Amino acid sequence: MQTDKLSPTSLAFIALTNEYCQLVENCGDCSREGLVESLVKLLPRIYITAIDLEPSLDYFDSFIAQALDESTYDIVRAGISSIMGEDDVYLEVFLDDMKYSDTPIATSISENIADLYQEFYNLVAALRELNTDEQRNILSMCKDNFKEYWGQTLCNVLRALHSLSVTNNEY
Repeated sequence: MQTDKLSPTSLAFIALTNEYCQLVENCGDCSREGLVESLVKLLPRIYITAIDLEPSLDYFDSFIAQALDESTYDIVRAGISSIMGEDDVYLEVFLDDMKYSDTPIATSISENIADLYQEFYNLVAALRELNTDEQRNILSMCKDNFKEYWGQTLCNVLRALHSLSVTNNEY
């Protein structure tokens, strides 16, 4: 039975993704250690909450509009890259291309963080303009995107951030 309110899980997910967006947007004020610590604490909470989002069967007429422009994405990615410095690049083992590669494939923390930012920014922007039923549909789409794409991105970058935090004794 649906009500005219979003579930506590949905509200928590929206709050966490908004917190993520704010962290990324204000990362220029962070040290590398502070940013890594914040991300290592926030990303698992987003992951767990995304798993618990309720599915919807009738979202096929909905879509998450692209609210984030390319230049803002590039600014975010470059800002994170600058903060991460030489620790921005890490070896990735969970890419499909890795199955067919004889050489390691590198990716960057900054690109993964910016990819997640784009997903969450678009989500939060879309939710502002919708009624509760449409919000449920968008959140269900986001859960499907989580299963297909950004959940693995989140895990991959968390693994790299965890390695940095353990190496630098940030716990």
